[in-house]
Amino acid sequence: MTEERAGGPPGAEAAATSDLRRYETVEDLLRDKLSEAIGGWRGAVESALPTLIFVVTWSVRRDLTLALLGAAACVVLLLAVRLVQRQGARFITYAAIGVAISAFFALRSGRAEDAFLPGMIQNGALLLLLLVTNLTRWPVFGFIVAVAEPDVFNEDPTWWRKHPGIVTVAARLAWVLIALNLVRLAIMVPLYLGGQVAALGAAKVVLGWPLYLCAVTVMGAILVRGSTPIDHGTRGTRPA
Repeated sequence: MTEERAGGPPGAEAAATSDLRRYETVEDLLRDKLSEAIGGWRGAVESALPTLIFVVTWSVRRDLTLALLGAAACVVLLLAVRLVQRQGARFITYAAIGVAISAFFALRSGRAEDAFLPGMIQNGALLLLLLVTNLTRWPVFGFIVAVAEPDVFNEDPTWWRKHPGIVTVAARLAWVLIALNLVRLAIMVPLYLGGQVAALGAAKVVLGWPLYLCAVTVMGAILVRGSTPIDHGTRGTRPA
């Protein structure tokens, strides 16, 4: 009984161990789970496209309302395509929420640059979250692995911490996103404070999808080149 308490619920542990045995390395595991969580290239494009429409429309017409309507129309079109194909619309929902929040900020102040404020707040919050969780050895990517196995997660959300290799590789991936958000904020905050809407638009495009692809490439290299063994037998321990 004591051993079971130390190692978490026995059913969750058995299911987690069974799942881990399908992979040779931690990198194999994270590649598989992150692909499920991110939604592949289509999910990423659907999340980014409305923002791109807003930036391009504003840059050409300098009309805040028209730019917001263009982004909203893009969301509706993407959603219609998903519905016709009878597919899930999770990433389009994220985009719709982002457009709505941006519209609220921009229309409330009447300043086009405020459409970029929610994104910067999000980057700052994500940076803080990733930094704190990495420094405390509870990297966010570990929870992504856990959530990908909902039955196991419901019984023991922290089962992945019994495997130091998962914690280590998950932390490495998070450091990439920490650097990504630092670069975004270092460039966009001064532009926002200076009210440089055109430059903000250009920065949003360059620092959005292209920079994200660079980050994904780096994370991919970590997952492809790494060969961290999965410690199947670890039980009831915590990483240092």
